[in-house]
Amino acid sequence: MATTVRADKSAVVPAQNGPTVIWTAEELAEVRERLSTEIGDLTAEIARAESEIASNDVTDGAGDDQADAGARTYQREREIALTLNARDLVAQNERAIARIDAGTYGVCESCHQPIGKERLQAFPRATLCVACKQREERR
Repeated sequence: MATTVRADKSAVVPAQNGPTVIWTAEELAEVRERLSTEIGDLTAEIARAESEIASNDVTDGAGDDQADAGARTYQREREIALTLNARDLVAQNERAIARIDAGTYGVCESCHQPIGKERLQAFPRATLCVACKQREERR
């Protein structure tokens, strides 16, 4: 079973079937900064959406027909869904930062093998390697 070992602020992920994946301190700092920036952006988006939802709740619907009420309800449900999605992304980003801090960033949660560096650079919130993610999606 492969594990991440922290060495001088870098992460080393020994692979059983392939080369060792090494994350330098600079690379981890870059990933952390990217995740933190995204958390800030998403938090601002959540606050904007929540204030919009709250302001639309107090608008007067007198004189509206059923189509107007339906359109307003659809828009409100859409905003709520987008807000929930943004909250989920914030949680995923926070979890990735916690994994960096714990020294387990880049290790698949299922098979405990390294997650490809390219995958994590493209999708830094990834918790599964490509093979495990494909297996999960087939279910």
